[in-house]
Amino acid sequence: MATLQPAERVKALEERLGTTFPRPELGLTALTHKSWINEHRGEGFQDNERLEFLGDAVLNLAVGHRLMERFPQMKEGELTPLRARIVNEEGLSRIARRLGLGELLQLGRGEELSGGREKSSLLANALEAVFAAVYLGSGLEPVMGLVDRHFAEALEGVAQALSRQDYKTKLQEAAQDRLKLTPRYQIVSEVGPDHEKIFEVEVMLGSDVYARATGRSKKDAEQTAAHGALVLLDRGEKPGQGAAAPPGTSNPGVPGAAEQASVPVPGPKDDTPA
Repeated sequence: MATLQPAERVKALEERLGTTFPRPELGLTALTHKSWINEHRGEGFQDNERLEFLGDAVLNLAVGHRLMERFPQMKEGELTPLRARIVNEEGLSRIARRLGLGELLQLGRGEELSGGREKSSLLANALEAVFAAVYLGSGLEPVMGLVDRHFAEALEGVAQALSRQDYKTKLQEAAQDRLKLTPRYQIVSEVGPDHEKIFEVEVMLGSDVYARATGRSKKDAEQTAAHGALVLLDRGEKPGQGAAAPPGTSNPGVPGAAEQASVPVPGPKDDTPA
């Protein structure tokens, strides 16, 4: 690709992105590294650093928009780290490599010899510049389309990671923040042979049992119980107020919940002195 003419580089970029540049000169600028400019002074070209600056903001806006749509209940403090997991050097360079962006860049001889076409920082910066070029030439709507097309895997990866998140940690943070309490877990029962045991665990906040859950390991049961307790906390409810428990949990304060549990739930303890 090193022998491609400038117009051919832009055309190849359009084909790989699935879009066109109404202002092709912006597309070429996005592909032009400062090392190339240093060797071609006076020829009227510009490097991509200013576009890189704008592209960082454009990508943060577009990806942030999609995250807000996917996770409408999340607060700013939760969305910001999710966006940072997508719009970073590693993530952007991965997408740039998938597009074959490195082979389209205009690099100086020294940068070429030092492996510049494979440098993660250079590729990430170039991708930001490309998105800025699209934005300046066509506006935000085509940028959103490119995010949907080329960042779909990254966005889905974030969603999957959230589904595997550590509910025990989240419950501890929420309980301490809202109730000034630390969750306590205890095993209610163990059923089955050693190689196929089912554990039932309950989680307590203060003197209240917020949820019970079963699992094939104590860890799994605790995570599911923590999830059930989080549901109550997020709704501002306490056990017995009628909140529905997530699948795999039983809320001991909800009528009929004991019958739905995969392991029988014992009745509430009577602490009244005999």
